[in-house]
Amino acid sequence: MHTECVCVVIVCLCVFPQPNSYDAVEPVDVEEFLMTQLRSGDAELMQELGEFPDDDLDVDLVDRECRTIRHSVPEEGVELDPHVRDCVNGYTQPWLVVTHTPTLTCVLVAVLQVKSPSLAVLCDDDSTQSTVTSSDFDLRGLQPDPRLDSLLRFSNPEDLDRFNMEARHGNRHPELFSLYPPPDEVSPGPIRPIPECPKEHMGHRILVRCQSFKFEIEIEPLFVTMALYDLKEKKKISENFHCDLNSEKMKDFLSSHTPHIDSSTQSKAAIFSISYPSPDIYLVIKIEKVLQQGEIGECAEPYLGMKESDSGKNKDKLEKLRNQAEGFCQRLGQYRMPFAFATVNIASVITTATLERDMADSDSLNGSSLEKKAYLPRRNSERFSMMEDQFNLSSSKPSTITIQTFFKQEGERLGDEDLFKFLADSKRTSNIQRRSKTISGCLKLEVTPSPESVMPCLSPELIPIKPASEKSTRLIKEVLEFPSNDVYVPHSIYRNLLYVYPQKLNVSSRGNIRNITVKIQFMNTEDPSGALPVIFGRSSGPEFVSEIYTPITYHNRSPDFYEEVKIRLPARLTEKHHLLFSFYHISCQQKQNQSGSVETLVGYSVSLSTICCKTFKFTASILLLKWTLNILHENVKISVCALFQDSHLERFFTLCHALEGKPTFPIRVRDEKLTENKLEHELKLSIISLSSSALEPLVHFLHLVLDKLFRLIMQPMVIAGQTANLAQIAFESVVSVVNSLHTSQELAKDHQGRNCLLATYLYYVFRLPDTPFELLNTGTGPLSQESRYSTMGRATATAVGTMLLQSRIRSSSNPDIPAPQSPEDAEVKNILAGKVLTHTHIHMLCIITVLLLRLFFTTQPFHEELALQMVVSTGVCRENVYKYCWFFFELLVKSMAQHVSQMEKQAVPRKSRFSDRFKDDITTIVNVVTINSACVFLFVWQELDQAEKVNISLAFFVYDLMSLMDRGFVFNLVKNYCNQMSAKSVTMSTLISMRLEFLRVLCSHEHYLNLSLYFSSPTSAPNSPCPSITSQTSSSCSLQDQRIVAMFDLSQEFKQQHYLTGLLLTELSAALDMESEGSVQRKAINATYSLLCAHDLDNRCSRSDVRTKIAALYLPLVGIIIDSINYLDFTESRGGKGKSNGQEEDFESVTPINQSVAMAIAGNPFNTLSGKIGSTLTAETSRNLLVCFLWIMKNADQNLVQRWVVDTPSSQLSRLLELLTICVSCFEYRVRAFYVLGKGLGSIDLMAKARLEEALLGGMGARGEMMKRVGGERSSSSTASDPENLRWRKDLTQWRQTNDRQDKSKAELDQEAIISGNLATEANLIVLDLLEVIVQAVPLSDCKDNAVGGVLRVLLHSLICNQSTTYLSHCFSTIRALIVKYGDVLFEEEAEQCADLCQKVLHYCNSCVDGNRSQACATLYLIMRYSYSSASNFSRVKMQVTMSLASLVGKSSDVHEEYLRRSFRTILAYAEEDTEMQSTQLPSQVDELLRNLNSILSDTVKMKEFQEDPEMLMDLMYRIAKGYQTSPDLRLTWLQNMAEKHNGKNCFTESAMCLVHAAALVAEYLSMLEDHKYLPVGSVTFQNISPNVLEESAVSDDILSPDEDGVCSGRYFTENGLVGLLEQAAELFSQGGLYEAVNEVYKIIIPILEAHRDVRKLSTTHDNLKRAFDNIGHKRMFGTYFRVAFFGSKFGDLDEREFIYKEPGITHLPEISHRLENFYSKCLGDGVLEMIKDSTPVDRNKLNPNKAYIQITYVEPYFDDYEMKDRMTNFEKNFNLRRFMYTTPFTKSGRPRGELYEQYKRKTILTTSHAFPYVKTRINVIQKEEFDLTPIEVAIEDMQKKTRELAIATHKEKPDPKMLQMVLQGSVTATVNQGPLEVAQVFLNEIPADPKLYRHHNKLRLCFKEFILRCGEAVEKNKSLIAADQKEYQQELKKNYNKLRENLRPMLERKIPELYKPIQNFHKMNLPFNVMFPEMSIK
Repeated sequence: MHTECVCVVIVCLCVFPQPNSYDAVEPVDVEEFLMTQLRSGDAELMQELGEFPDDDLDVDLVDRECRTIRHSVPEEGVELDPHVRDCVNGYTQPWLVVTHTPTLTCVLVAVLQVKSPSLAVLCDDDSTQSTVTSSDFDLRGLQPDPRLDSLLRFSNPEDLDRFNMEARHGNRHPELFSLYPPPDEVSPGPIRPIPECPKEHMGHRILVRCQSFKFEIEIEPLFVTMALYDLKEKKKISENFHCDLNSEKMKDFLSSHTPHIDSSTQSKAAIFSISYPSPDIYLVIKIEKVLQQGEIGECAEPYLGMKESDSGKNKDKLEKLRNQAEGFCQRLGQYRMPFAFATVNIASVITTATLERDMADSDSLNGSSLEKKAYLPRRNSERFSMMEDQFNLSSSKPSTITIQTFFKQEGERLGDEDLFKFLADSKRTSNIQRRSKTISGCLKLEVTPSPESVMPCLSPELIPIKPASEKSTRLIKEVLEFPSNDVYVPHSIYRNLLYVYPQKLNVSSRGNIRNITVKIQFMNTEDPSGALPVIFGRSSGPEFVSEIYTPITYHNRSPDFYEEVKIRLPARLTEKHHLLFSFYHISCQQKQNQSGSVETLVGYSVSLSTICCKTFKFTASILLLKWTLNILHENVKISVCALFQDSHLERFFTLCHALEGKPTFPIRVRDEKLTENKLEHELKLSIISLSSSALEPLVHFLHLVLDKLFRLIMQPMVIAGQTANLAQIAFESVVSVVNSLHTSQELAKDHQGRNCLLATYLYYVFRLPDTPFELLNTGTGPLSQESRYSTMGRATATAVGTMLLQSRIRSSSNPDIPAPQSPEDAEVKNILAGKVLTHTHIHMLCIITVLLLRLFFTTQPFHEELALQMVVSTGVCRENVYKYCWFFFELLVKSMAQHVSQMEKQAVPRKSRFSDRFKDDITTIVNVVTINSACVFLFVWQELDQAEKVNISLAFFVYDLMSLMDRGFVFNLVKNYCNQMSAKSVTMSTLISMRLEFLRVLCSHEHYLNLSLYFSSPTSAPNSPCPSITSQTSSSCSLQDQRIVAMFDLSQEFKQQHYLTGLLLTELSAALDMESEGSVQRKAINATYSLLCAHDLDNRCSRSDVRTKIAALYLPLVGIIIDSINYLDFTESRGGKGKSNGQEEDFESVTPINQSVAMAIAGNPFNTLSGKIGSTLTAETSRNLLVCFLWIMKNADQNLVQRWVVDTPSSQLSRLLELLTICVSCFEYRVRAFYVLGKGLGSIDLMAKARLEEALLGGMGARGEMMKRVGGERSSSSTASDPENLRWRKDLTQWRQTNDRQDKSKAELDQEAIISGNLATEANLIVLDLLEVIVQAVPLSDCKDNAVGGVLRVLLHSLICNQSTTYLSHCFSTIRALIVKYGDVLFEEEAEQCADLCQKVLHYCNSCVDGNRSQACATLYLIMRYSYSSASNFSRVKMQVTMSLASLVGKSSDVHEEYLRRSFRTILAYAEEDTEMQSTQLPSQVDELLRNLNSILSDTVKMKEFQEDPEMLMDLMYRIAKGYQTSPDLRLTWLQNMAEKHNGKNCFTESAMCLVHAAALVAEYLSMLEDHKYLPVGSVTFQNISPNVLEESAVSDDILSPDEDGVCSGRYFTENGLVGLLEQAAELFSQGGLYEAVNEVYKIIIPILEAHRDVRKLSTTHDNLKRAFDNIGHKRMFGTYFRVAFFGSKFGDLDEREFIYKEPGITHLPEISHRLENFYSKCLGDGVLEMIKDSTPVDRNKLNPNKAYIQITYVEPYFDDYEMKDRMTNFEKNFNLRRFMYTTPFTKSGRPRGELYEQYKRKTILTTSHAFPYVKTRINVIQKEEFDLTPIEVAIEDMQKKTRELAIATHKEKPDPKMLQMVLQGSVTATVNQGPLEVAQVFLNEIPADPKLYRHHNKLRLCFKEFILRCGEAVEKNKSLIAADQKEYQQELKKNYNKLRENLRPMLERKIPELYKPIQNFHKMNLPFNVMFPEMSIK
């Protein structure tokens, strides 16, 4: 079997070739390195190493916690059996614990226990902001903000940098991770939980208090006994609790039988324990009374019919009964008889109480209840699930039970079987009272969950429980539980109790023997006086009695017994101990002339001495015993049931104890006798059979079993003169026991798969097996608390000498190795052989003993023996050893720690502590475990979970070895592990994951930093011998620069010297290179994050110099992160939850993101896409990686970083700047949730919120305000060095684990906002520090321009993010310093960024926070000043500032005119106070610029007033855009603003038109610059899309030239910008359903794309065209149009103006009317507005001047006849509309409606200024035409309309029968009012007298002819569509049609003769052609 295992190892090694890419380097010899460093004499280094202790494992004795005031131990002076002695020692000796100093992981766990709280939102509500609307506002009349004194103070840039740096570094938070919310996905890493301390098992505990008890009458004393019964299991599950609730009067009846009363017997409360709650558990209360003459029923008669309240008529009877009872008590007071009983279902009590408890208490659990599940079986039964879910005893509320019904006992049914039958019947039926006699009474019990500690309380052995009460209050008793099922908890206390249960006696054959009782005594002699007082007494009596009587059943010759006799057994039982049972007849009635004893001995006593001695000898220390006594038909049968007893265990312990002492052969084991020759064989069999023991007894004695086995492994046994080799068998037995415990489904495991019982044993109990000179220390009492671990004691010379003679010291693994021989052996024998020892001899013996100990004490240490056994194990044993290696690893470590402590080897060098053979064994063990784990990961996926746990166990083993062994040796183990776990395979990610978990454990070591030799890292850049730039080419500088750059790379030298750190960073780099393995990358990053977090929060690392050294240790991580920048993702990094649809978007909508910033958000702001390509990290993981980068940059030496930046290539510097941009985005301050709550707390005015924001984000500094809040009186200056900083910790912040709850208080939200503000400030300040370092390195760098521009990009990006006032102050200072030093580069090379800078700064001039506004004003003035004085670009700055203001007020709904004007005034004050510039034109030009800006601001005031009126708002924006006609950049900006507004209101067509206008504007200027055929020829090219676009051609060369500096310089004034605008327009046309317009747009785009050869975009374009054409055939809804006219001076400029409004399709007149009425009513006030309901012309003179009127009319597009030829489709009839028409009916009499002959109609045609669709949704009406129709013309128009309707309904491709029938119904049915027939009768019945009407008459006649024709077609069409059930309806239609045709025939055949005269001279006739030939014209 061993050979096979070796083969497997070889195969595995062959499968794993070493990869070239990963090879763990050879570590340095740590011990040698440390010694070398110490010899160097470096004082600072000596101090560092002085903090590096040689050992951090402490071997401590921890006092065992005892629940009682003293241990439960046998009485002193008694010689104990070996097993009892071992048990007592094991239960009382202190724990031996090997502990580490608290590790960094522990610090990390404390931090990671609290989840990250939600980030808050801080948004401003401007509803109360007042506005200034005067366009002539005088800026000089305002008071300017305070100016910055330091703005122009520094003339030297170095002084300015120094000033800014000091300001930045002041009042900073030292700990970054204390502000960082621990992410959900970051775990503290593998942790070995400290096992629970062994203790006595207790189930769910309930406290039962007996408050009162009485029957209806009180005539005699009654006794209460309570116990728990489990009906389901048919078991009694607790001992009895006796309670005396009698009054003092009743107690006096028994005074003669009570010698004294102990306080413990007066208890009225008991604590019951229930391990397995169940609905079938009952509390049974039995009532007994003093024995008296009569059956139970006779004695109960008075209680059935009498009441105390009837004392008047029953007074004499009651008095007589009391006198009788008193007589019986005096005579028979010590005898009792059964009387009554009652039952209480525990589950019903708990359920009732639980239903009443508050929901707030539903989660409260008793502390003890959570601990029991580890020991209870994991049963899947219904019983167990019910126990767990429904009957939670610990969470119930106290309840009072009142029992009013008691069942009378029956003499024949007193046994437990009868009781269980009764309980079952009562559960099945509710009428059990009808079948049993009941007695009325009242017993009040209070049932409540028992608290942890109850005062005063007694244990079942009557020992007081801590805390003991000094007051003489009534005691509470703990009632011992008899669990209904197995409980797997090792014994931890000494308990030696015997419970005797007599059951039945049958003496019917012995004559007339009745009234029988059994007296039970525990005897130690045959003498009658030898009864021991060890029987626990009942209530109101002595604690212990020497005899006890069973209750008596009157006149029953075969009575049943139910008595429980509890006996405290002596610790040592002899042959003389026995139980004595005496059977007596009791005379109830005293006969005449008879006196003396009432007892008559009727039987003999039964002695159980033989059985007792045989059994008790083994079971003396067992938890409890139950005895059952059955006496049937005079035959005495005793059945002994010893619970928790096992023959295998008994045999094993017996043989072990025999060998430990001086055995006398033969040895008796139960009924078997063993000779000395058989002893070794039987011992081996007993060891092997241990695994066959029952689980429960094995668990009970687990500690003793393992102790014995470990002693057998270590010490050889001499049997029959030969040394027995038991080590291998004992080791295999240990492995078997470990396997049994792990495989058992009944036992609990921790999250690492460790068996909890074994983990507890190793942590607390295990200690090295006694060394040989201690084995003969056979003291009888408990072990002394003094231990060899504190003071090494000397054994007596006699004991040592005897030991040396008994056993030679040999290796138990190989007993054939002889021990060293010495001539002193013979002398020792001679000395011991002497019969008399003198003092000289004794002295000599002591000396020789010491010598012999030194010479002969060559026993192989336990850890070496254990390691050897692990190596040489084979077969199944070997598999289980490595499967459960955690147990043996921890066993090894604890034994090694004890070995080091015991032998005082701390002074010995680590390399010499352990033998080379032991090191070889450790190497073998680690290699085999590593290979086995790798094999499982690659081939046996079913055991993957087990392999992961083995890997963690191995990691903790190596972790512990670093505290004990040579650290260089341990590092070699790590190297071998990493190399073996780095095989190339498809499971590379799995192997990396394993290595990461392994390394994460090692890196959590307390002295990880010292083990990584962090103090040997260079922490600063060496002083350059060549500071000049020109001398940088010298060889020394080059070498020095290479060293600095190498410090940021993961070099071989770094990996070797900083071994653990190098391995971890190597794994991180490898994980980041993997594709689609997010879990591995996340694990690697989290490991690094956890490590840095632990450093940051470790008080030992709080000094800045230490932090600098630690940061230097992680510098290679910077290079790894920069190389992995393409993996980072922060789309959801703002708070980790993504952007929510809330008010946080408002801030971003203020300023459009610059193109470079957009690229930065896209992940590539510096065009650095080259590099590694791997899978993208999640936002949360990216954030964790970036916070590590920030921590390193915060703590690293700044000079070192600067030198690194100088030597960094341009591409690498660009990636660094890109990384900083991402950091800014990731750590932006998000205040999302804060003011969501604020809205519920009440409105907060603007200034209050401004003060709140300043408190949160600025003022004295975020951290200072935070500490002021938390620390109370502590000042901000003192908090900087206060170690108790506020962190994300539960103990300080008291946040709950559930951060998503919605009921947070305002204080909690304030707290979260403060800390998140701190984090954002600190993270961005770190970025700012690094940017300053880069800027200062620019003069030494070759990439000056690129660096300055990149730094500015990062700064600008930070300004668009939410930032604190503290950061903004420093950021603006940096920007100003950048302008001063590199203004020429910024204004010349970075024009677009300069424009963005103006925009961002102007945005902060709009801030409501005074500090932000002050900083922005100073910065904006410096930009103006420098652009004027140095760069000569003031005109460009003016243009950019103007454009920025236009963009700001155009797009933002959060514009504060007051603050903007105050900012303008402040800038003007700067210009007026700048003495250096007074002689220049700058002040006047600034004044002119600010007046222009103020004018633009005033123009936008009305926009704010009409924010809720979309039409008026767009009119104002259109007017402002029109005003920028000569400024193409600003016009383009406003057109884009309008497009966004339209888009937000789903007006996609208008939004598209805005972009088309913008594109036409761009095309106009491109045509001036370039003459390319593929480009559009100005705006003319766009007229096919809309004729309105021609207005963009108003700009010409003589007005403005695009070549002028600063004009048309935006990114849209390019060919790509033009294409981008048109593509957006096409997309919006598609969304608006105008697919035909999409085609026109792409006609302009396609030539440009073809010229650019952009095949990809061409493909996309044609795909979009195809989709557009496919959608044209679908049904579409176009706009609906209304005429809206305003009347009244209340409307101001709108008075008497008419507009055409475009509304969405199918908008009804009431909808728009309701909308406008509601809006203007709110604006004008109630009762002011009136809606004009008709469309008749409005007479202004009839209107009320104090009111406002609106008239709304539905209009339709109007086309002339020639237009209809070109407008064939629905799209053409709804596109480019300028003319609209509505009709107004009227009569000459003034009424709107009249008869047919008097009904006139007026048509009104309106012409708009522009065609729909346009950039607005309402357009002015510029022309109005009207013409009236005569009644006959109205009739003609109506008939033509009906005819068209019939034609459409008839000739549809898929006719609609219902629609067709509806049209027919209105046409041919004669009953229709004013129907066709009536029209014909009115106008065609006679030829008109007026010749002018001939033409109309004839035209109407022809219309009717066509109408009849269409009716006929429709009737026939309907015939083909109807179903069979509509035939009658069809016939009716046909009939009506024929009737109509016949009625019309005369009128249609009558012609006007004058119209049909022959034409003689056609050319001379003046009549029009259509009058001459009406038939032709009608066609």
